[in-house]
Amino acid sequence: MGRQGGSRGETLKRIQAHKGVVATMVVNAEGIPIRTTLDNSTTVHYAGLLHQLTMKARSTVRDIDPQNDLTFLRIRSKKHEIMVAPDKEYLLIVIQNPSE
Repeated sequence: MGRQGGSRGETLKRIQAHKGVVATMVVNAEGIPIRTTLDNSTTVHYAGLLHQLTMKARSTVRDIDPQNDLTFLRIRSKKHEIMVAPDKEYLLIVIQNPSE
């Protein structure tokens, strides 16, 4: 989530404009949502669950190889595709409709 090419807000607007993108959110290291395009209860629900899952995935990658780290997490379900890009301080979460 570098700052090249504009602010974080502009980056989120660009991602949100992509075809098939249902929602975007930014979650801090504690799993607390900072920015979202979803309603509050849905955001809190997704943020909590995806933060836990990302931390578990990161831990698993490091357990397999301590020199390694999680750089991207992609989950595909029947309804959505969820992509998580973890940074040191934040998680960028993008929810897409995979059929579009």
